[in-house]
Amino acid sequence: MGEDFLLGDESSRRLYGEHAKDAPILDYHCHLPPADIAHNARFSTIAEAWLGGDHYKWRAMRANGVAEDLITGGRPGYPAFLAWARTIPQLVGNPLHHWAHLELRRYFGVREALCERTAPAIWEACNAQLAGPGFGARDLLRKMGVRAVCTTDDPADSLEHHSAYAMERASASVSGDRPDAKRASGDRVGEGPIMVPTFRPDKALAVEDPSAWKAYLEKLGAAAGVEVRHYSDIVEALERRHAFFHGLGCRLSDHALVQPLGSLAPASTVEAAFDRAFRGEILAAGETLALKTALLLEVGRMDARRGWAMQLHFAAMRGINSRKLAKLGPDTGFDAVGDAIAARPLAAFLDALDSEGALPKVILYSLNAHDYEILASTMGCFQDGSVAGKLQLGSAWWFNDHIDGMGLQIRALANLGLLGRFVGMLTDSRSFLSFPRHEYFRRILCGIVGGWIENGEAPADFEALGALVRAVSFDNARDYFKIPGVEA
Repeated sequence: MGEDFLLGDESSRRLYGEHAKDAPILDYHCHLPPADIAHNARFSTIAEAWLGGDHYKWRAMRANGVAEDLITGGRPGYPAFLAWARTIPQLVGNPLHHWAHLELRRYFGVREALCERTAPAIWEACNAQLAGPGFGARDLLRKMGVRAVCTTDDPADSLEHHSAYAMERASASVSGDRPDAKRASGDRVGEGPIMVPTFRPDKALAVEDPSAWKAYLEKLGAAAGVEVRHYSDIVEALERRHAFFHGLGCRLSDHALVQPLGSLAPASTVEAAFDRAFRGEILAAGETLALKTALLLEVGRMDARRGWAMQLHFAAMRGINSRKLAKLGPDTGFDAVGDAIAARPLAAFLDALDSEGALPKVILYSLNAHDYEILASTMGCFQDGSVAGKLQLGSAWWFNDHIDGMGLQIRALANLGLLGRFVGMLTDSRSFLSFPRHEYFRRILCGIVGGWIENGEAPADFEALGALVRAVSFDNARDYFKIPGVEA
């Protein structure tokens, strides 16, 4: 993993070194805790920073025979770190092997391979740096050139940490952010990244469990100042929260769906389904789909009115180990790739919004790589010239964010769409040490485009292709999302 890692020819190395390497990062989809950014949280050990909440690593450790009490049994310490170090040599060929060593190098300057033998020295070296200045949560983002992050937030969330951080950044900007003698330079708010929320209304659509859904509606209504008792009330509550999020810089909604929703029904059917679910009745499958589709269409209209992008994630099977889900809860490493998506409901959903002139910018993701051509060809039917790359084939995601998966996504987009308009990589991560994944993606991108040059499949025009690589690395995301304060 030297300077030419994943860059197998001179064209690839030139594209990366001159155009991609130093581009800023706009991480438009992550699960970082907003409170940690707002307060520049510190981490006591590398185990806490690296292993806490990272279900990618947890899955690998379980597969290596590590006991659960070292994984999710409490605050991770040296025993958990050592178990991870013992796992690393078994991960050759897995992106975790690459990411782990990129993270050690980029954040801590550690160049040794992690294993049981090197674990004690690496543990001490990383912890010593974490204890010093410049290693808070914001500082770690700053080290990687992160310009902005979009966290993932429920519509009922108060967004108190976003509000406080935005006010502090604004104050620092006005004052010139003059730190007093007690503040380390890396801790200055003005040097931290922009943080904005993302609107994730999944719980508002979760009508399968009427009791939990009704309890959530009370929470949503309280946040919005609306008593939610009818279908029109939930739409009003979501609209008010959508406006509130917009005021804090939000420019994206995000939706986790097993399959596309495209069951279009009359308003009377939707309202009747809402009333039944509100009374605690279990809806028939058709009623559930009609109500969920109607609510998602409403959010799509809101996104279009405010110029947002709508992110639709498909084909994830979540919490499929029922015993572990009951014991450990969601997002602990028991999800998997689902079946290929049903294309017709997606087409119906997009067409319904387009027919009204209310189709927002849309990013289509699938956890199943077999869906890439379906998504790329479908989105081409709804490009309308109003926005460059208005519909996007989302980045290779979760179980696909490895060399092969990213290559498949990049080539599918290039074959059926416009690679040059792609908004690029995201981390989808809960870890502040995950941002070398952007470097990983950029190296893969440059390796592919550089390979085309070497093979005579693309012109050796480094000005044009360099601009394309830079655009995919950062510029396109900046121009597409228009996050307030994110400039060139």
